[in-house]
Amino acid sequence: MTALTISQVARRVGLRPSAIRYYEQLGIVAPPARVGGQRRYDDAALSRLMVVRRARALGFSLPEIRHLFFEFPDGTPAARRWGELARLKLEQVHGLMAALTEQAATLERQGECGCATLEECGRCMLDAV
Repeated sequence: MTALTISQVARRVGLRPSAIRYYEQLGIVAPPARVGGQRRYDDAALSRLMVVRRARALGFSLPEIRHLFFEFPDGTPAARRWGELARLKLEQVHGLMAALTEQAATLERQGECGCATLEECGRCMLDAV
């Protein structure tokens, strides 16, 4: 495959050029070769950027993505890397789901207190604490 410009890579992987440059600054993507001053990306960079894109879509933070790439022993299979981080992320997701379920239940009950004023409502909330 011919080396691609940053604009071509951005279109191909569905990221903005600024995001790609940022991932380079963070060291998640290796700085590419330059031709006439322009960045030129190879297949390895495209593959890595696709992994970054998928990880971001799954809610992984940039430090977690760095962990995925750099904080496992050399030779650790991708499945093991993803599996370990996915288990941790699932714990976070389940916690968020529980919090959102409680928030939804509270929203559904909100306004059923029968209070005439917000001040009265506030007093009821204080009494419930």
